[in-house]
Amino acid sequence: QVQLVESGGGLVQAGGSLRLSCAASGRTFSSYAMGWFRQAPGKEREFVAGINWSGGNTNYADSVKGRFTMSRDKDMATAYLQMNRVKIEDTAVYTCAMTRETRVTSDAGQYRYWGQGTQVTVYS
Repeated sequence: QVQLVESGGGLVQAGGSLRLSCAASGRTFSSYAMGWFRQAPGKEREFVAGINWSGGNTNYADSVKGRFTMSRDKDMATAYLQMNRVKIEDTAVYTCAMTRETRVTSDAGQYRYWGQGTQVTVYS
């Protein structure tokens, strides 16, 4: 079994920064790619960022490129999403996920395991 637990969400002022963490446990976290998704009320879930199994390759949605950075611990146990210059439109539930592949993907259908999500609310 693979368990993903997000943390670090909360209230943040527009223009500020927030760092989300995703702690992975189980059998496959060290070898599979991971990603961050978000879903705002009334909207579909969307891809935010992804990272391959080794942490050497990342991919970002155009809406967050240049503002958000995804990384992964060397031991592969934890993934992060550094959110800078946040906007009100970034308000959503952010969910960590793990694929069954080693390469970066933005396709939600490729993600086998999902965390419970953490709320990020940006205020002005």
